[in-house]
Amino acid sequence: MQTNLRGRDFIGDLDFSKEEVETVLDVAWDLKRKRALGEPHPLLRDKTLAMLFFFTSTRTRGSFEAGMAQLGGHAAFIDSDTTQIAHGDTAKEIGEIFGRYFDGIAIRQCDWQFGNKYINEVARYSRVPVLNMQDDIYHPFQCLADLMTIMEKKGRDLRRRKIVVSWAYAASYSKPISVPQSLILQLTRFGADVVLAHPPEFKLMPEIVEMARENARKYHSGFEIVHDMDEAFKDADVVYPKSWGPLVTTTDKNEGKVLIEKYRDWITDQRRMDLTKEDSIYMHCLPADRNLEVTDEVIDGPHSVVYDEAENRLHVQKAVMALTMS
Repeated sequence: MQTNLRGRDFIGDLDFSKEEVETVLDVAWDLKRKRALGEPHPLLRDKTLAMLFFFTSTRTRGSFEAGMAQLGGHAAFIDSDTTQIAHGDTAKEIGEIFGRYFDGIAIRQCDWQFGNKYINEVARYSRVPVLNMQDDIYHPFQCLADLMTIMEKKGRDLRRRKIVVSWAYAASYSKPISVPQSLILQLTRFGADVVLAHPPEFKLMPEIVEMARENARKYHSGFEIVHDMDEAFKDADVVYPKSWGPLVTTTDKNEGKVLIEKYRDWITDQRRMDLTKEDSIYMHCLPADRNLEVTDEVIDGPHSVVYDEAENRLHVQKAVMALTMS
């Protein structure tokens, strides 16, 4: 177990080593057990967390607020649009000032080619840990919850498990690419055979893909990219299909919409689930565009673990906060 996480930022998935991620999971399972038994665990009594949102949230806000309360502390919800941040507070000023008010700063800023830079600049000037609630490159807490869920369903040894991270059609908006990028970075460190499936125009950042390949080499796991959803799903243990925008190809919203509409058939339905292993699981970070990304039959069916997955956001976030903010 690694015990040197106090005071550390958690912005990118690889900020914590594989061993440190294992420590986080150990703590998360212990805190999950304590909550199930009703055992108090006020590890952050009188501590405060600033939660700065530039994008709307359901699970992230709810789980961080509940988690801080269960740890004995308080989380302050701060909306960028209803504060002076919208009128000129800089990243440096947020880091300097909130770092003096609070014991931790959590930020969601997903603007393409800006969010990650902003969070890192806040961290540069903060005297307290800065936690990434999602940016344009990474969604590390979602990925920790995903990893925890997969291990609960498939065992902690993921070697030779085929895990598919797939693009899916959704019409709502051009979504960030941070979830699939975090998944391919983290899962390749734990021995899984990761298959990334997407139409050619929906590629991920080349540097992230190369880091995933390097992880696969280092940890003797598999990593391949395919452009056929059916091929990817065949004999999979885990499928994680979700929409993301063609941001690496184009940032033009109209062009992006045209590209998205080309692939309406990239939906997870029962026919595709039948291609997977009999005991496979279906995952999604939510919210899903029902009957566009995934049919009701699948997301509400026996393969789906989306609610267990959402619950685990609470436990991994409590673990990281307890380890970094105590």
